[in-house]
Amino acid sequence: MTTRRDFLKAAGASALAVPARAAADAAGPLKITKVEAVRFREDLKIQGIAPNWMWVRLHTDKGIVGIGESYPGYEAHRGALKELAPLILGKDATQIERLWQDIFYHISYQPWGGADFRMLTAINIAQWDILGKAAGLPVYKLLGGKAQSRLMVYNTMNGWPINGMREHTHPEQLAEFLLQRGIKGIKIYPYDRGPVNALAQHGGTFITQAELKKSLDPIQRIRKSAGDEIEIALDLSSRWNLPCSMEIAHSLEPYGIMWLEDPMLADNLAAYASLARATSIPICISERLATRFRFREMFEQHAVGVVMYDVTWCGGISEAKKISDMADTYKIPTAPHTGGGPVLWYASIHTATSLTNFYILESVYHLYNDVYPHFLKNVPVPVNGYVTPPETPGLGLEIREEAFRNGDAVIETVAEL
Repeated sequence: MTTRRDFLKAAGASALAVPARAAADAAGPLKITKVEAVRFREDLKIQGIAPNWMWVRLHTDKGIVGIGESYPGYEAHRGALKELAPLILGKDATQIERLWQDIFYHISYQPWGGADFRMLTAINIAQWDILGKAAGLPVYKLLGGKAQSRLMVYNTMNGWPINGMREHTHPEQLAEFLLQRGIKGIKIYPYDRGPVNALAQHGGTFITQAELKKSLDPIQRIRKSAGDEIEIALDLSSRWNLPCSMEIAHSLEPYGIMWLEDPMLADNLAAYASLARATSIPICISERLATRFRFREMFEQHAVGVVMYDVTWCGGISEAKKISDMADTYKIPTAPHTGGGPVLWYASIHTATSLTNFYILESVYHLYNDVYPHFLKNVPVPVNGYVTPPETPGLGLEIREEAFRNGDAVIETVAEL
């Protein structure tokens, strides 16, 4: 393993801003010798939440192990990883761009975004973890250092209660709970949750005036109790058509909404461009898109006001950084999606810290407070509404080995030299 001193001497650069290529050259070849999949016990529930993610572990000939992640599910991802394993065994884990490109062109005969692409994403994250450990540096420094000294967060509900409080029954109390912790943003789902649930009534193809007005109830209650002290984002779960999306957007305009997220599937960006022109509310899309190539079309169509991607879906840390840099040329900010597993949380924090166009970061109180600590010792927790990355090498995950000893997490060797 390269020492920090040897690395800096070889790279000829300051530890505060070491490019990834210099880190790879200084670390030397790290041959991938084993690929493992980590699944989690099917009946495991942590306060009602079942881990739905899968970890990928890459072992190298120098003893350094990197961890990546994607979700949801295991079997399809494991099968894809097994098929991709011959492409990565024996390869240099520090050659991140080369291996990404080789795998991407291999799977490009299939539609992008399925299990094989999710495994490319997990492999990429594991490679960044390896490179950081080899260099003795946290990943954000390899990405260019701190463009942000700390990251402002908002809290997503999406069916995850906080101490039994839900968005449609306790909106005032939730706003107060978050504000007491310095968290000044909340994302809610009034159109497909709660007593109105207009989506369930018509499947996203129609919304009545009565449903439109009743769906505003939690928004109005938050504004009445907290005023403008808290930002409100709305997620529509990609289930609506264009006319309904426009009606919903127009009804929300008096309430100072932070953004309207994924009202439609992102399969027609021209429709999104029409929506963006029709409302003053910023449109936020989409964790459902993968690769900078698909996001390029979004920018060219002027279809988005805030870019959201999921680091464990879009192509990994490498692709997330490229998407954000591309968005920056259009003066569009980035707000990563983090509603998955703990590796996603760590990887998103590192990536966002390096972004000049960072906007705000999704967080889920129930996940970082209750679920992630079951597997990790050092989960980043927002302090006064902001979160920062670990300063330890790589992603900085400190795994609780007892989760493996007691069978909550199970390692399977997928391929080995």
